[in-house]
Amino acid sequence: MHRSLQLWPLCNRLLGFRNTVRGGQVSMIQERLPTCNIYTIGANLCENEVEEGSQEKKEIDDRYAWKYRDRIIPVETSIRYLQSDAYKTTYGDDPVWKKYRRNFKGQHPPPQTRKTCIRKNKIMTGSPCPICRDEYLVVDYTNIDLIKQFISPHTGEILSYQTTNICMRRHKELLIAMEKARDIGLLTFDVPFRAYNYSEYYKPPQNGPTEK
Repeated sequence: MHRSLQLWPLCNRLLGFRNTVRGGQVSMIQERLPTCNIYTIGANLCENEVEEGSQEKKEIDDRYAWKYRDRIIPVETSIRYLQSDAYKTTYGDDPVWKKYRRNFKGQHPPPQTRKTCIRKNKIMTGSPCPICRDEYLVVDYTNIDLIKQFISPHTGEILSYQTTNICMRRHKELLIAMEKARDIGLLTFDVPFRAYNYSEYYKPPQNGPTEK
């Protein structure tokens, strides 16, 4: 049993609480006691236990604070973060998914990544995907530098999640952000060239007599 649970009956007795039964109902009656050393000691014991409990809770919260994602990071902050020295020190010149390794059971990885890494504003896995593990990487159509890291230089399309190892939720967000950036004109792309034979659509002029 926890120490605080053992001390609560002692504190109640020292502070003058008694359980009495009136009409079948249990009520707490506080008796006025004169100020004495016992009263002071009981109050101090209760306060110390509350402070120790709050301190332990704070230490646990600080230990797992990196898992909570309830704080909203603006897109402007994410854009500045991609240009900062902290980002270059962490990732260097490589994309954010380059040095990431998936954690899976067995010898071969599953064909699909997990659906999402964050549930109820908290990371629920020990190895979150490259985007979910860094809260300053915000997927948005204005964050072009981040979107370009997931675009193939050969096809111009978003890389497969089997290559980048991001969760399915972030992969869909990248697809939507890329299409929106292309529609607005923030992201350029090459249109495939197609050669048409216009003789199949337009008849050539006939070399016949012309009427005046």
